[in-house]
Amino acid sequence: MTQAPGTQAPRSRAARTREECAALDAADPLAALREEFTLPAGVLYLDGNSLGALPRRTPARVARMIEEEWGNGLIRSWNDAGWYELPRRLGDRLSPLLGAAPGQVVVCDSTSVNLFKVLGAALRLRPGRSAVLAERAAFPTDLYITEGVTSLFDGARAELLGSAAELDDRLGPDTAAVVLSHVDYRTGELLDMAAVTARVHAAGALMIWDVCHTAGAVPLAFDACDVDFAVGCGYKYLNGGPGAPAFLYAAERHHADARQPLSGWFGHARPFAFEPGYEPVADIGRFLTGTPPLLGMAALDASLDVWEKVDPAEVRAKSLSLTSLFMDLVEPLGLDVVTPRETDLRGSQVALRHEDGYAVVQALIERGVIGDFRAPDLVRFGFTPLYLSHTDVFDAARHLAEVLESGEWREERFTRRGAVT
Repeated sequence: MTQAPGTQAPRSRAARTREECAALDAADPLAALREEFTLPAGVLYLDGNSLGALPRRTPARVARMIEEEWGNGLIRSWNDAGWYELPRRLGDRLSPLLGAAPGQVVVCDSTSVNLFKVLGAALRLRPGRSAVLAERAAFPTDLYITEGVTSLFDGARAELLGSAAELDDRLGPDTAAVVLSHVDYRTGELLDMAAVTARVHAAGALMIWDVCHTAGAVPLAFDACDVDFAVGCGYKYLNGGPGAPAFLYAAERHHADARQPLSGWFGHARPFAFEPGYEPVADIGRFLTGTPPLLGMAALDASLDVWEKVDPAEVRAKSLSLTSLFMDLVEPLGLDVVTPRETDLRGSQVALRHEDGYAVVQALIERGVIGDFRAPDLVRFGFTPLYLSHTDVFDAARHLAEVLESGEWREERFTRRGAVT
C-alpha cells in the first residue's frame, strides 16, 4: 500500500543532534499518548513489532472482567456484560484502522487459525483451481498453514515465489488464491496492497493478506483495495498483550457463499438450538469457531480505547519520521540497512544485517535498548509511534554505535541463546 493520502513527509531529515530531536518531539501531535502506556524506567523499547507495550488502562479492564463480570455476574455476563457479542463488537472497533465497513471483521482465535479458515474458504470459492501462491520467505506460520490446508484438498498445492515480484509470471488459470504479507517481517518492505490485489483479481484468483506488521502502524484500506480476506494479530502495534486474540476480515460479498472448514458452534446460525447439523450464520459470524478467549479480548478492548484517540495518518507520518531518523543515524556505522529508504515501500521497522546480530541485540538489551533478532543475521527495530519519541531513537542509535565500536557484543555471555530469539 502506498503512503496514505494526507500523510506528511518524514519530519526528521534535518535532525542530527539530540536537541533537534527534542524539538521534533515538542511539536509531535502524538506525544501525549506516551502517558497511555506503562514503560519501564531506563528502557528504550524498540520491539513493538513483536509485542506492544502495556496500556495503562489494560490491568483495570481485565480486572473488571475477572472480579465483576466473572466474579459477580458469573454465567449471566454472557448476556449482561455483552460477552457473547464481544468478537463482533471488537471487530467493528478495529474496522476504522483497517479501512473496512462494519460487519466484515471479527476478533477471534490466532493468526494461524484464522489463515486456515480463510484459505479453506478461498479454495472452496474457486472450485477447479488448485494452486495457492505464497512467498518462500513469508513468516513461516503462513507457509505451514498453506501447506496444511492444501494437503486437505484433492489436487491442491502450494507454489512458493522467490518474491512478490514474480507474481505476474506465476499467476494463471489454476491459481485459486494468493497469500502475501503486507510487510515483510524480516526487511520491513511494504507491498502495494491495491496494485497487488488488482493483479490477483485480474487472474481470477482471490487475495489474502497477512497484516500482522501493518495493523496499527500503516493506514489500511481493505474495502477500497477490494481485498477478499485478511488476517492479523492483536499483540504487535495494537498492544493487545501477549497472545492477544487475532482478527479476520472477509469482504461482505463473500459472506453468503464462503464456507470455512472449522465449523464450530459460535459460527452456527442458531448456536443455542443445539442442533446436530451445521448451518453457518449468514454474516461475518460464520468465521467464528469456538468459545472466545474473553480475558484476552478484554485486554484488546482496553487498547482500542487508546486507538480511538488516534489519527492513523498522524501515526504513519510519525512512523516514517522515526524510521528515517534511525536510518540516517545508523548509516555511518557501516551496517547493511536492508529496509527500503523509499517511504512508500517501508513499514514501521528497520532491519540491519550483521553476521553476529544475535549477540549485538543481547548487548543492546543489557543496556536497556530492546530490539530483536531474526535468523540468520537480521537485527530488527520496531518503531511504535504511540509511545516512542525522536529522542528515544537518537539514544538507541547512540547505544548501537557504542556497542559496535567497543566490541562488547563479542563477550561470551551475549552468545547464549534462549528458547525465544
